[in-house]
Amino acid sequence: MSRDTHPGAQCPHCQSHLALVPVPGNSAATVPGNAAVPVLPVVLKEEWQPPPVAEVLAVYAGRAKDTVTAARGAAKVRESLNRARANAAQRRAAQKTARHTPKSA
Repeated sequence: MSRDTHPGAQCPHCQSHLALVPVPGNSAATVPGNAAVPVLPVVLKEEWQPPPVAEVLAVYAGRAKDTVTAARGAAKVRESLNRARANAAQRRAAQKTARHTPKSA
């Protein structure tokens, strides 16, 4: 189809053709012979935003803090971080020794 056979505007996002609809109270709508076209309200689509923090944390509002479980979880996280640091240091040391090969005499 050419643009000549498709009058009207195009959506900038999806390139679909938009039809121009007369608005009630407009002079074009009062012309005899125009059929009454129902006008739907335009709802603008907003970009997705995360829910408010208070709404997310409301699920946990009534819960009691279990200090034993929290301490156990913190200990596991610390242990995991220490293991990762040790592995990274070991890997860096191995790379350093691999770069500095001994010179032959």
